[in-house]
Amino acid sequence: MTVERAEPVRFTEYGGYESDCPARLAVDIFGNSWLTVIVYTLREGPMRPVELRRAIGGISQKMLTQTLRRMQTIGLLERRRYAEAPPRVEYSLTAAGRDLLGPIFALGEWADRHGDAVRASLYGDPED
Repeated sequence: MTVERAEPVRFTEYGGYESDCPARLAVDIFGNSWLTVIVYTLREGPMRPVELRRAIGGISQKMLTQTLRRMQTIGLLERRRYAEAPPRVEYSLTAAGRDLLGPIFALGEWADRHGDAVRASLYGDPED
C-alpha cells in the first residue's frame, strides 16, 4: 500500500467536545502498544492466552489479561470458552479487530521506510 498524498478523513461535527471525536478513539487504540501487537498476532486466527503470550514475548500475564479484557469490552476481540476439562479459552478478532490490520500494516510500512532516519534523529547516527 503506497500513499502518495494522504487526504484527511472528514468527520461529522461532534459539538464542542473533543472527547466526542472518533479520531480520539483511534489515537487511544494505537497508543496502547500491546493492543496493536495482539491484533497483529491474532491476524491468522484464534489463539489461546498461553499461545498469545509465547508468540508476543515480553508481556506479563497481568498485562495480557488486562489488554484482552479491554479489547473484548470495546469489541475488538471475541472470547470463546469451551466446556472441556480442563477449560479452554480462545480469542479471535471481530470484524472491527480485523479492520485494524490495515492501519497496522500501513504503520509497519511507514516504520520500514522511515525507521532508520527517525532513530538517527533521536539517538544520533552510530557511524558519526
